[in-house]
Amino acid sequence: MRAKALVLDIDGTLTNSGKEIAPATKACILDALERGHKCVLASGRPAHGCGRYARELELERYGGYLLSHNGARIVACGTGETIYEKTLPLAALPGLYAFAAEHGCGLATHQGDTVISAFAPDRYVSWEAHINGMPVRQAEDFVGYVDFQVFKCFMTAEDERAAALEKELQALYGESLGIYRSEPYFIEIVPRGVDKGSSLAMLAEHMGMAREDVICCGDGFNDIPMLRWAGVGVAMGNAGQAVKDAADYVTGTNDEDGLVEVIRRFVPADGA
Repeated sequence: MRAKALVLDIDGTLTNSGKEIAPATKACILDALERGHKCVLASGRPAHGCGRYARELELERYGGYLLSHNGARIVACGTGETIYEKTLPLAALPGLYAFAAEHGCGLATHQGDTVISAFAPDRYVSWEAHINGMPVRQAEDFVGYVDFQVFKCFMTAEDERAAALEKELQALYGESLGIYRSEPYFIEIVPRGVDKGSSLAMLAEHMGMAREDVICCGDGFNDIPMLRWAGVGVAMGNAGQAVKDAADYVTGTNDEDGLVEVIRRFVPADGA
């Protein structure tokens, strides 16, 4: 049978509530890789924050891929080759900074293994740094400091405020930037045209895999484009209703080894 590509969001999908890959889930994924199937980690996290899970799943050995920053960068784990990248125009930063300052919300980006915050880190910026295993540093002159490649920025606010701010940002910058929430409190700001679905389509072409052989699993708003694009789009049981509505199949939660059910149902017992 033809090999399948198993495309996995990390937080709330691959990992349980403790941010760990449960033993049964890990064993099932490794068995699929050993049988010739492929694994892609597709996350809003920076590459550094995906690294521990790529190592745990031995993606370097099995030729997997990291689709990080919500699709703004794709790297082959086996070779380190950059398959695709698109950066945020730095000319957008002054306006984003002014918006965040006016509305009193968090604003940050990533530089290598560090989270760079425009203001004193709020609890959401601090949480982003913690789950990625990265320190957070405030840049006094954020706009002047950020003169390096940026794959995404993010703003943070309480859930209801973030939903309203997302709409305001889309009205202001929707024609030049990609703006959407990955978590209720987390607004992603990426280059125009970048999302997990569009980047995955490019990666599938690079891998020589047909769309119908791609199985995508996720739980967040930012997973919806790849669930809609995939041959099989799977929402985790812990996903919100909008994500479930976009999926072909709803599995168990991330704390119930929902991915085991997916692999057993959709990944052939025989690989390529």
